[in-house]
Amino acid sequence: MSSSSSMVRVLTHPLVRHKLAFLRQRDTPIAVFRASVRELSLLLAYETLEDLPLMHAKVLLPDGTQAAVERMDEAQICFVPILRAGCGLLDGMLDLVPSASVGHVGMQRDHVTLEAEEYYFKVPDHIHQKCCIVLDPMLATGNSADAAITRLKQAGAKNIIFACLIAAPEGVALLQKIHPDVRIITCSLDEKLNEKGYIVPGLGDAGDRFFGTN
Repeated sequence: MSSSSSMVRVLTHPLVRHKLAFLRQRDTPIAVFRASVRELSLLLAYETLEDLPLMHAKVLLPDGTQAAVERMDEAQICFVPILRAGCGLLDGMLDLVPSASVGHVGMQRDHVTLEAEEYYFKVPDHIHQKCCIVLDPMLATGNSADAAITRLKQAGAKNIIFACLIAAPEGVALLQKIHPDVRIITCSLDEKLNEKGYIVPGLGDAGDRFFGTN
């Protein structure tokens, strides 16, 4: 289940709320934190891929007859994690769509200006033909997401979805203003940003907690 406008979708399923509770808890062990992120990425992928078109095909049934089926064209899907924290969502996505291509955008946030600085960019060829699903656990100020999406558009991407675990209203508003064509899918729309640009209530620094560097 989800609560949504046309371009912003917030998941409301009880499993999502349950898994988010583990992420928010300060003393959640790293193994449980990682497992919860992976499980949430599966639920997030299910919702994110809901509107993708299907293609018709035929399969041979066990009794030797044929039947018409519908399949996704996995080659037309590209997951693009924003390094490094976005990589935490990637494995769960690939569990469901193992043949999808993967691009990477390296963005580092300046902790004084809160602006995003790019340090790496690599995406597949023919990116203009793919549905690009940008992955980042947090949509806080929106600066990193904006920079990554802008870079993808410069490379030719036309169909872009932004998927995250937690979003702040400020980040959502920024993306809707600058990239009104990009759908946002999140597990939670939190209250606000604090004076340091972190989401409240949030879950701390997702990258540090996932990789054990906090």
